[in-house]
Amino acid sequence: MPKLLVIDDDRTVHRLVEKTFEETDVSVLTCSVAEEGIDLIRRESPDALLLDIMLHEANGLELATQIRHLDPKLPIIFITAMNDSDTAIQAMSRGAYDYLLKPLNKQEIQDLVDRAFDTRRLMQSPVHMQEAAPSTEKGDLLVGRSQGMLDVYKKIGRVAPQDVAVLILGESGTGKELIARAIYHHSSRRNECFMAINCAALSDTLLESELFGHEKGAFTGADRRHIGKFEQCNGGTIFLDEIGDMSPSTQSKVLRLLQEQKFERVGGTETIETNVRIISATNRDLEQMIEDGEFRLDLYHRLNTFQINLPPLRERGEDVRLLLEHFLSRFNKSLNKQISGISDDAVRMLLDYAWPGNIRELQGVLRKAMLMAVGPVLVPEFFPGELHEGDTPVSPVAAPTGIAPIVSNGGTGADFQSFLQQLESTNSSDMYAEALEWMERQLLTRVLTATEGNQSKAAEKLGITRGSLRNKIRSLNISIDHVINSDE
Repeated sequence: MPKLLVIDDDRTVHRLVEKTFEETDVSVLTCSVAEEGIDLIRRESPDALLLDIMLHEANGLELATQIRHLDPKLPIIFITAMNDSDTAIQAMSRGAYDYLLKPLNKQEIQDLVDRAFDTRRLMQSPVHMQEAAPSTEKGDLLVGRSQGMLDVYKKIGRVAPQDVAVLILGESGTGKELIARAIYHHSSRRNECFMAINCAALSDTLLESELFGHEKGAFTGADRRHIGKFEQCNGGTIFLDEIGDMSPSTQSKVLRLLQEQKFERVGGTETIETNVRIISATNRDLEQMIEDGEFRLDLYHRLNTFQINLPPLRERGEDVRLLLEHFLSRFNKSLNKQISGISDDAVRMLLDYAWPGNIRELQGVLRKAMLMAVGPVLVPEFFPGELHEGDTPVSPVAAPTGIAPIVSNGGTGADFQSFLQQLESTNSSDMYAEALEWMERQLLTRVLTATEGNQSKAAEKLGITRGSLRNKIRSLNISIDHVINSDE
């Protein structure tokens, strides 16, 4: 259960925060005095802190500095009056996570605190390499003993202590964020902030705002100044996932930051200096994108100081068996199950499958099988139908996490609501990414079918470049032949 500490001498703030989280699993701790707050931090180790910037008997800025020494990974969210935002901005340089303006809004509190909890989790959960750590240790574990994964472990060990940019390449679902966190936890910046941004999940405007911040009035809806991740994470590490989806404008700004460690907020003129380490990742072919004019060559060289290539699961051999054992133990706890093993027939079936969705798909498949199980052993009938075929399904709309495939052209599939219901039934922890992938696959399949597989016409209809369409076809495992013949 995550813990939220509120240090504010206004009792109405205490009540508002408690009411905000009363129907959640968040434990809210409150106090009005700085000294009591420090004692609670020592005793309770909260996961996020709401701190009034103007306490009666203490200065919030000075208290934040003291708290940073006590727990450098604790996300501190300042509470400030509407006319005191400049003071809150000053606090960012002292390690604050973000700030809230009075009068407080319940939804804003919940959204910001939830993000702070996620940041705390990423920083607090160490990532161990299987050969170097016993499975009983707390945190996440990089599982695998194949030669490809042993090479990855070696590269992590070599580059983690070096303060250089790292580029992680690999197919969707191979675990790129876990590699980024392993680098962070073994680096000299491990006691500073770590933040992860999915560049594909945000529009250009929102992504620039999220990275660099914005000034009030910079665009429609910008009703106050916003501090971006590069400013929040000064001294720490930022993981940019799916960098191949960044717009040319954002690419230019990231390039300047890498060159000069300087940037301006969107709509602002003030130059801000920062010191961050960037770890980036993508499942796209950046070299092909450079050739097609979709990605900057100079940015590629800046990001690619050191490269780590993650092998797809189909090339990792017996690692599949190790991953099954690992996730079986984990899901037994989270699903409150007591599955003791997997039958030999089921194991052979799982080893023969090509796993186009990689580890993410394996997790979804195993979770669904465990929910379907009626005994202590998983047998083939508990697993999704496509695994029984022996080969990777070629349908361009095959679900990414072991969910039954949904066919858009044959008229026999389910709609988006059914897909979401299936995601919910598997207790997916990545619904946003999986839903986006489903919709993108449906759209591309429809347009490619209408253009009879002509990629130039399809790209024109979609409003993207042919190179971008080609990368999407590859990453989504779409077969053009199958698309053309799907309605026969």
